[in-house]
Amino acid sequence: MKSALDPSAIDQLFREAHTFNKFTEQPVSEQTVRDLYDLLKWGPTSMNAQPGRYVFVHGAAARERLIPAMIAANAEKTRKAPLTVIVAMDTRFYEHLPTQFKAYDARPMFAGNAPLAEATAFRNSSLQGAYLMLAARSLGLDCGPMSGFDPAKVDAEFFPDGRWKSNFIVNMGYGLDTGGYYPRGPRLGFEEAAQIL
Repeated sequence: MKSALDPSAIDQLFREAHTFNKFTEQPVSEQTVRDLYDLLKWGPTSMNAQPGRYVFVHGAAARERLIPAMIAANAEKTRKAPLTVIVAMDTRFYEHLPTQFKAYDARPMFAGNAPLAEATAFRNSSLQGAYLMLAARSLGLDCGPMSGFDPAKVDAEFFPDGRWKSNFIVNMGYGLDTGGYYPRGPRLGFEEAAQIL
């Protein structure tokens, strides 16, 4: 039987974690980016579909391509973040199912049903984006997820062939301990958000 994580690890992943808007100037190395993917890829998805795709915007030139798509409140913090990740979805993720899901041939159920494929890609890439943030926190990074951007502009700039589509964006780095985040907002209590049946 597995044991619970040490309380300090749980704090780092959940209780003490914040959404960061400002980061130190310390860069995020390419090796850390690769380590991050090597962790997040193990998160489960429906039929092991893995529709999540990631563009790690690391360099200044690539960042300037992204800035025009950000709403004003997110533009400057994205410009200053050491790393920004476009979490996207592959609309034809099902082409990989023959090698990734071998229980049976699931490809036709998605290839012939665009609404099901899109819903599956969106739901599971969102899930994978959450794994991305937990993996980042486990490696000592801080995250600032955002939905305040123009998806059509991001897709036109980064995914012009239309196969990948943006889902949400996450700034990452080593957060400023002072002034890097707002005070933590309240959370709904168990009775407001959950039921045990």
